[in-house]
Amino acid sequence: MKYISTTLICLACLAVPPTVFAQTPGSSGENDPVAMVNGQPVSEQELLDALGSQQLMQLRNEQYEIESKTLENLIRLKVVQAEATRRGMTPEALVAQEVDSQIADPADAEVEAFFWGQNRPGVRFEDVKEQFRSALKTLKVQKARTIYADRLRATIDVRVMLRPPSIDVAYDSARVKGKPDAPVTIVEFSDFQCPFCKQAEATLQSVLAKYGDKVKLAFMDFPLREIHPRAQAAAEAARCAGDQGKFWEYHDLLYADQTKLDPASLVAGAHTLKLDQASFQACLDGGTFKAMIDADLAAGQKVGVAGTPGFFINGVFLSGSQPQAEFEKVIDTQLALVK
Repeated sequence: MKYISTTLICLACLAVPPTVFAQTPGSSGENDPVAMVNGQPVSEQELLDALGSQQLMQLRNEQYEIESKTLENLIRLKVVQAEATRRGMTPEALVAQEVDSQIADPADAEVEAFFWGQNRPGVRFEDVKEQFRSALKTLKVQKARTIYADRLRATIDVRVMLRPPSIDVAYDSARVKGKPDAPVTIVEFSDFQCPFCKQAEATLQSVLAKYGDKVKLAFMDFPLREIHPRAQAAAEAARCAGDQGKFWEYHDLLYADQTKLDPASLVAGAHTLKLDQASFQACLDGGTFKAMIDADLAAGQKVGVAGTPGFFINGVFLSGSQPQAEFEKVIDTQLALVK
């Protein structure tokens, strides 16, 4: 197992020490200045404020991704070592016997397909065929070793304590779907004119259906006014509908057809839901909820939201219209923490 163990150890060297953000970036102590200018200190907090929530969260997420991938490799190395010890073998002998010996040399047709997939103009296949055969076999061996280690992992006790970065995110309890005391809260920052937000709606509904009382969804307005000129009015209309107890119903109407966000369609939506038309129109005309929508925007910007949709799952950031599997990965981790 010399090749794989060397690879894993080198990857481990890339991991950022876990204390980097337990303190703060670049400082030797919590209250130490990070610079002096003409005798005046520049504090760590000033640096973080200048960095901004969005960049800071991005850095923390990047750190977590590096640490998480490296940890997975280290775990694979450890479980193979444990199995080798159990069987009285060296890790190298175990992997050679159980994995490497099972991988045949790639056939010419497979090597040629691999070669053409690399887009090497000006290079003759016959001149490099054996090099590509060796490279392809190496890739197959690496994949097989990973599969073998993951299979071993399922047979022993492995607990991962590394956690993704999270941040406290406030939300409006009046716009929550699901059981109020659900252990997992998804806070969604969204824009009614955003096509990616509409795309994410089906995923969210599927997630809520799967997890039932374990997950609740909180909606926050984040209208991107510069590129979605009708998003602000739609957000205000949804709030006005919510004032009559029909926020989620109106929310669903808006996402059902994003071509109907003009003033007449917003009023028609209220009629469809049998809202009090006079109260609804007065709410819209008076800009009743404009300040609250501004507050949602400010709250989102404070925690690093720059576009829509943006999600915080118990404070763990998920950006954009992600596949359901990405939501489930974070949700399952959070549920495991509360068991």
